[in-house]
Amino acid sequence: MNIEIKADSVYTTAETKEMLKISASTIKRLLKKGVIRANKIGGQYRILGKEILRLVSPEVEKRAIKSYLRLKGKVAKKLDKW
Repeated sequence: MNIEIKADSVYTTAETKEMLKISASTIKRLLKKGVIRANKIGGQYRILGKEILRLVSPEVEKRAIKSYLRLKGKVAKKLDKW
């Protein structure tokens, strides 16, 4: 199934969760940490399509991998000292 994410469309957290195939707790965590920017309207989040597209772009994935490897290195150094 091919889902087209439109940059100018507005999506609910449920729709975003479904498109990204992630759990409700993961979407909440992404919103809370500011990984996905959203507006809260009437107690519910609304997410622009361009935010979802930004999240799934290869550039974001590269930054996430780089960040993970940097953190992994720091943890390894701490453990080596221990």
